[in-house]
Amino acid sequence: MTTRLHAVTIVVPGYEEGLDFYVGRMGFDLIDDTDLGGGKRWVLVRPPGGGTCMLIARAADARQSGAVGNQTGGRVGFFLATSDFSADHARLTDAGVAFEEAPRSEPYGRVAVFRDPFGNRWDLLEDRAE
Repeated sequence: MTTRLHAVTIVVPGYEEGLDFYVGRMGFDLIDDTDLGGGKRWVLVRPPGGGTCMLIARAADARQSGAVGNQTGGRVGFFLATSDFSADHARLTDAGVAFEEAPRSEPYGRVAVFRDPFGNRWDLLEDRAE
């Protein structure tokens, strides 16, 4: 038996806003966009070459809307590992991704924190596993 983490959910104000950022700016691949009826969609994206997907979920009520951008209580909640940190940092910066800091070196590799347009904090992280 094999198990794996298939997807994590990120709540956004709307599907198109999520796709504009994650596919349009971040360069993620659109894996699935299925209409589920009633205004709901099954929207999966993932980084090129990545395994785990992100489910883009539209906030459906006031409680979910309140969680947009604060799904992890202000902590970095998402980690995007890259085998070419410098190139991806430059590409994301050129695409208008807002980094909170300059790249820094940590014992686990180079890292820089950025926010998506919804307020979620991410680490761009040097992947030393490759």
